Amino acid sequence: MIFHPLAVGGAWSIEPESDADHRGYFTRAYCRHRLESRGLDPAVVRNDVVVCHRRGHLYGLRYRAFPPGEVTLMRAIRGAVWAAVLDLRPTSPTYRQHLGLELSLDNRRALYLPAGVAHGFLTLENECEVFLQMSELASPADECGVRWDDPAFAIPWPFAPVEIAERDRRLPDFPTDC
Repeated sequence: MIFHPLAVGGAWSIEPESDADHRGYFTRAYCRHRLESRGLDPAVVRNDVVVCHRRGHLYGLRYRAFPPGEVTLMRAIRGAVWAAVLDLRPTSPTYRQHLGLELSLDNRRALYLPAGVAHGFLTLENECEVFLQMSELASPADECGVRWDDPAFAIPWPFAPVEIAERDRRLPDFPTDC
């Protein structure tokens, strides 16, 4: 696993190291020890999968009430998505900063998000599947989010979404009650 720090403090892009030959490849997708050695929280108590059938589906921007927040490790295991990261930790030096990067089956990159950082994604092609590992059990009472196109952040999405879940369409502008 090759770790690359991102411009949002505490967020990392993680590239796999693969053993490949004519049969395919082997990649370690998760290693508690390697995360701990970087000072990252390796706790995983929940795995979720999001399947989107159409290009242009938007998910998020979501996060868990902070504090305590929720650490998330996400990767595209089919297709390609543009993942957005937004720092909503008031005491962070990168507070309100955002970035985006492509996660795809082809690049096998993972995205590590510390607690207090919102995330979302836009599908770049049909039939995408995103695998999420979270540090906390599901708690609807603690789920928060901000609108994907909130003018307070002006996130430069690659294109306008074609489809947004009603849950995400109703997300408020910043600041939120979380």
